[in-house]
Amino acid sequence: MRKILGILFLISVMTSKQYAQEISQTIRGTVVDQESKFPLIGVTVQLSSSNEFIGTTTDIDGKFRLENVPVGRQSLKMTYIGYEDVELSDLILTSAKELILDITMFEGGVVLSEFKVKASQSGDVRNEMAVISSRSFNVEETNRYAGSRGDPGRMASNFAGVQGADDSRNDIIVRGNSPSGVLWRLEGVSIPNPNHFAIPGTTGGSVTILNNKYLANSDFYTGAFPAEFANSTAGVFDLRMRNGNNEKHEFNGQLGFLGTELSAEGPLSKNKKSSYLVNYRYSSLQLFSALNINVGTDAIPKYQDAAFRLNFPQKNGGNLAFWGIGGYSNIDIVLSTEKAPNEETLIYGSNDRDQYFGSNMAIGGISYNQPLNKNTFFKATLAASHQEVDANHDLIVRRVENDLYVIDSLPQILDYNFTERKIAAYVSLNKKLKNKGTLKVGLNTDLYFYSYLDSARVIQPSNELEPIGGWQVRWNAQEQAAMIQPYIQYKKKLNPDLVFTAGINSTIFTLNKNSISPIEPRLGLAYTLKKGKLSFGYGLHSQNLPGYLYFYGDQTENGQPEEYNRELGLSKSHQIVLGYDINIGKAMRFKSEIYYQHLFDQAVELETSSFSLINSGSGFSRFFPEPLQNTGIGRNYGLEVTLERFFQAGYYILFTGSVFDSKYQGSDQVWRNSSFNGRFATNAVFAKEIKFKSGSTFNFGGKVTYAGGRWYGPADEEASAEALEVIYQDELRNSIQFAPYFRLDAKLTYTINKPKVTHEIGIDFVNLTNTKNILTLTYAPDHPSGNPIQEEYQLGFLPIFYYKIDF
Repeated sequence: MRKILGILFLISVMTSKQYAQEISQTIRGTVVDQESKFPLIGVTVQLSSSNEFIGTTTDIDGKFRLENVPVGRQSLKMTYIGYEDVELSDLILTSAKELILDITMFEGGVVLSEFKVKASQSGDVRNEMAVISSRSFNVEETNRYAGSRGDPGRMASNFAGVQGADDSRNDIIVRGNSPSGVLWRLEGVSIPNPNHFAIPGTTGGSVTILNNKYLANSDFYTGAFPAEFANSTAGVFDLRMRNGNNEKHEFNGQLGFLGTELSAEGPLSKNKKSSYLVNYRYSSLQLFSALNINVGTDAIPKYQDAAFRLNFPQKNGGNLAFWGIGGYSNIDIVLSTEKAPNEETLIYGSNDRDQYFGSNMAIGGISYNQPLNKNTFFKATLAASHQEVDANHDLIVRRVENDLYVIDSLPQILDYNFTERKIAAYVSLNKKLKNKGTLKVGLNTDLYFYSYLDSARVIQPSNELEPIGGWQVRWNAQEQAAMIQPYIQYKKKLNPDLVFTAGINSTIFTLNKNSISPIEPRLGLAYTLKKGKLSFGYGLHSQNLPGYLYFYGDQTENGQPEEYNRELGLSKSHQIVLGYDINIGKAMRFKSEIYYQHLFDQAVELETSSFSLINSGSGFSRFFPEPLQNTGIGRNYGLEVTLERFFQAGYYILFTGSVFDSKYQGSDQVWRNSSFNGRFATNAVFAKEIKFKSGSTFNFGGKVTYAGGRWYGPADEEASAEALEVIYQDELRNSIQFAPYFRLDAKLTYTINKPKVTHEIGIDFVNLTNTKNILTLTYAPDHPSGNPIQEEYQLGFLPIFYYKIDF
């Protein structure tokens, strides 16, 4: 730590003396109407962060260019007669890369107060139909928060009402809901879980496949979202890819703990303004292992991912893009090579077997959008995706002699391959109406192709003659189904201060007759105050189950699984939200929301029990449910507050807090805490930037998280010994709460701007105090203590270093 700080200080002293020539860069972009996406001609664009006047106006295509802008944090202000002013702050300009912006402006008859002039800065979303429980985020934000690691999921855990489910994964809990309720969308279509080491039925993983080097400003929703978002009951990530630079070639290289990567972008044709953008990342730990560098473990997580986007501008403001992302990961956890018992338990797997696990995902598509006239905008996307998870387990049959292990055998006990392929289509049409209204209609259609194969051997510790039984087929499905989701949404400005939105979504999942939700209404109201806003939102939302759960069952006499959950319907949720925003001075905002969610048609067991799928969706294990029915209910309610000081005068502060309650009923009709009912969560984030006259900057920051612990129950020791995993006493499920969760993170970065080259050195200190936060209980039959049921802890202290160069 001292050496790192010393190096950073030495570099800062040396570079701070090199300020004879101020380094500058270009800011350029396009300004369009928010709803019709039609280019706006003659918009005044001014650099508001400069004492000197630096400004221009947009041309016939809505484009603008500002040259010789000093590097560092800058702010832009856009004004246009008949439109609401827009001010973008906290824009990072470096010497190596041009800053290219896509800006939208709302048409309106009045000039907004300063609070709403800075709406883009404050995190308001691009979607014109969203009035509550929504926030935009940019690339800089995924790097700003200590501990976020450039990951959208981990970044979102800093927002009010959002918690991380597990330090070793990036699943998120939104307002007490299961992480499996989160929807990921890219370019308008739903995508498979975009994470490495993905487990069926989850929406997170250990390492994100997504990369902030190719993501554009995107939106995140936590409840009562607009009608175009369906098949989600918790939250939505609506992601966009940016276009490559269409005038000059730019390159990036990065070496760090999380990966070694290369990126490139530039023009395909300068005359036609077409561009390319490519990115590739390779696991650094895998690279170090290949170079015979000891990384402290033989279980090396191996992964690689890539992305591309080819963009071709069309006539009259249209655009055609070919894009894709994908990733591959695998890990071998081999415990049979251990020489002697130890007291450690695994976060990533079981303690009685060798495990070989791999996952991969890919999606590629074509997107086309076209302003048809000044009032109408058309967009369409066609994509195909693939996701696969493959695993094999070998049971370690061993004994201890003279304090050392002796291996008797390594019989295979598990072999499974789950593959989901999908063809997705999305079309939408935006129409601005003459009465200050906007109509949006669209259709999302997904065609699924399922392949689930799984066989396992029954382990019978109590049977000394035959402790390992024969093979049982648990999945053997080759199926297909379609999900059809038409929607219509209307927005009306009732007066200069009051906006009304209403919409309807329909969901039809063709796998069975019970998975139809014909009318899902959505409503929203936003009333503008002098310095703030009151808002209201309501929505009925539904979601199908993870695909593999429909086809699981006990093996029948003909050797095939029974598939007793195939007819399960959609889980549903009524959501109501009230919000209040207020501007405090010029650089601070306070935001609060209160919400209530009624969950119904939740999957619970046919036999009377405390089980509910509400408690699933995180961790590294699949679920093996008994016969289920859609009769469970739940409720979530809470209060969220956010106090945010925007990055100004060299520092940034964010405080978020939430108090909430999350309960459910199983088929025994007893109210219990859900597994995710932490009851409270707080985050405090701080970032400070020191700028040197050379244009270089030193940033340091920190994050403190304090939240209620997860819930569990007493273990059934006999059942656990028979199943070789922790089995909880059913009637006492979630009656005990783990200790509160505490984590302190810190981050240091130093950026050196040289002519046409930018260097960045950074280190992220995760869990700086090495706090042992309890995650869950695990079963370790050979634990030296003699007690096989042990506490499993979250990750300890982890320093994450990286070096990045742009040129």
